[in-house]
Amino acid sequence: MFNIYKKLLSMVVAWSFIGLGMLTPVGAAVPTAAPTPAVVNAAAPAISSETAILIVAGTKQILFEKDSHKIMYPASTTKIMTLITALKRGNLNDTVVVGPASVDIEGSSLELRLLDRLTLNELLYGVMLPSGNDAAHAVAEHVGGGSYKKFVSWMNEDAEKIGALRTHFSNPHGLPDPVNHFSTAYDLAMIADAGFKIPGFEKFVSTPYHTVLFQNRKGIPLVNTNSLLMTYPGANGVKTGVTRAAGRCLVASARRNGVLLIAVVLNGGENRFKDSAALLDYGFRKLGK
Repeated sequence: MFNIYKKLLSMVVAWSFIGLGMLTPVGAAVPTAAPTPAVVNAAAPAISSETAILIVAGTKQILFEKDSHKIMYPASTTKIMTLITALKRGNLNDTVVVGPASVDIEGSSLELRLLDRLTLNELLYGVMLPSGNDAAHAVAEHVGGGSYKKFVSWMNEDAEKIGALRTHFSNPHGLPDPVNHFSTAYDLAMIADAGFKIPGFEKFVSTPYHTVLFQNRKGIPLVNTNSLLMTYPGANGVKTGVTRAAGRCLVASARRNGVLLIAVVLNGGENRFKDSAALLDYGFRKLGK
């Protein structure tokens, strides 16, 4: 626990320097995208979510924020980092054999059974579409070479390299941990932005429907919990999250005319989809898209 508090203290110090323009977040990439189009006048939306942010992917230009550095519970938006770590360190063609620790985990589920066999590729659909906590655990065990903790340590290493300095994960699914599992709207936007640079990431976060294929039993049809993929023009991600502690959360993204926007709302209640759509609309209006 001391290490967690030590990390929090170092993050507060780091961000105080960032606010003064004296420090660049660790691992932050130098923007290489084309210059962002000139902004036009647009009225900022009224957002009921506790914290929120809207950025232009690639350049990381902030178009809107509301308490975006406030420490929050991320719930299943955690699985964005799980996907990134699996894509970086795993082999999508590997066959995963489901062990006992990945069965009957509470919350949202892919309904995995002991000794189920499926590829890592199929298992990641089970993580991202129905937000399977069991699937996330199975991914962590497999990619971590049998060590769930090793995978989670990689998640934290990767998050720090991205520049998510107020984030720490204790698991790959986002079930509550009141001390060791936290993030911010800003950090989640940076994590999603980094994800879109990784081959294969967009495939998993933008798919609205998919039937997971098992090697030992009948497939399971899935529907993505992110309804914006079916309703918002240009939507291509990213991840929902819900727990009692975190409230209703959403990391959303959409692309129009070559511009990709990422919106994050945390503890958004029943308005998380409405708030996210309003933020994306605002961003595209502001950029003349």
